[in-house]
Amino acid sequence: MFIDLVKIEVKSGNGGNGAIAWRREKYVPRGGPAGGDGGRGGNVILQADQNMSTLLEFKYKSIFEAEHGEHGKSKNCHGRSGKDLIIKVPAGTLVRDTNTNDIVADLCYHGQKVLIAAGGNGGRGNSNFATSTRQAPQFCEPGEPGVNRILELELKLLADIGIIGLPNAGKSTLISVISAAKPKIANYPFTTLVPNLGVVKTPEGDGLVFADIPGLIEGSSDGSGLGHQFLRHVERTRMLIHMVDALEPDPIQNYQIIRKELKKYSKYLDSLEEIIAINKIDSTDSETIEIIEDSLQEENKPIFKISAATTDGINELINYVFERIKHIPKEIQTFEIIEDPAAYYNDDSYFEIIEKKGAYIVKGGKISRLIGVTDLTSSEAIYRLQKILKSMGVFQALKDAGVEDGDLVMIDSFEFEYIDEDLDALEYETLEEELVEELDEFEEINN
Repeated sequence: MFIDLVKIEVKSGNGGNGAIAWRREKYVPRGGPAGGDGGRGGNVILQADQNMSTLLEFKYKSIFEAEHGEHGKSKNCHGRSGKDLIIKVPAGTLVRDTNTNDIVADLCYHGQKVLIAAGGNGGRGNSNFATSTRQAPQFCEPGEPGVNRILELELKLLADIGIIGLPNAGKSTLISVISAAKPKIANYPFTTLVPNLGVVKTPEGDGLVFADIPGLIEGSSDGSGLGHQFLRHVERTRMLIHMVDALEPDPIQNYQIIRKELKKYSKYLDSLEEIIAINKIDSTDSETIEIIEDSLQEENKPIFKISAATTDGINELINYVFERIKHIPKEIQTFEIIEDPAAYYNDDSYFEIIEKKGAYIVKGGKISRLIGVTDLTSSEAIYRLQKILKSMGVFQALKDAGVEDGDLVMIDSFEFEYIDEDLDALEYETLEEELVEELDEFEEINN
């Protein structure tokens, strides 16, 4: 089964949480904090594989998740990082982010890799937060969450020569004659429902890949027939062989129909070098063939008269292709890649404040990341977060935006009422409350 368009969901691994631990050894008094860091989550990587020719396997498995990082441990032991997940796709696969519809990767060459979702960083253990004034930090960082994305994979076959034409023009017969490909052949339109690839050996010993492109009719570029499904596969070719059925009532008009569809679909397709092959000369009188040939001379393109069924004229056509293809650079048509910040964490310090229904919403890449790695159940961690936000100018920006005491401020999942007071006073009150709690616990133990 040939599948060339699928959707998959990928999720990179979460970073492991940092640990809160203490060094407790017999001859080491006041050992101090010893919480290790969490491991980094695994990345999701796409890799092109020339041995694959279809996206069929993604029809049966469409959700891929990398390994999570391990949590930090005591004795300053770090958690193990999660293994990267490598997903192999056929060479020629185009990757789009379904949220933005932007092309984020174009995998054309065997072995080419692209990071599609970065794993979350591991959280730091409490040993990282020990200072001369805070010798026993009671908090750590949770690990960063992984990146969750839904992607569309679109396969554009890699071939040197594309064989095009209206249905029943003899495309499948031609590729079966010049290569070992065995497509379905019958005397009715739309016999071929999927592209067929055939490899033809050149006199130099190299192999040229021919692609039989099925289903092209008038309106293909707009979605009529099957052509809208397979025009994408012509975009990677270097040359076209345009098959013209000499038995049709108006072969010239049929030729113009396909040329019009190519031009509407892509300027690149319209610019590709083209060879015209007038087929079925064994079943057509010479006068009709001459009329068709004279009419097509206006196109200023090489014209060959062949019979794919009897192989008449095939050698001349293929030998010309062998000679001409040497002068066409072997450059794969690539597509513009949109900068893909979603694959990574945006650590820039830019932020903006939006006022909405009496609340002030703070948005920014680095700020969102800080919230994600802060233990919101720890007063020490929250105080540390407030100091960072103050140094970034967030509180001053809130004042400039008109925030007043009691107004709601929202940063991702973190919500608080704004109170304009000195952070040093806040730190003193926090430490005083913790000291009272520790004294109460000490008295309970001694009693």
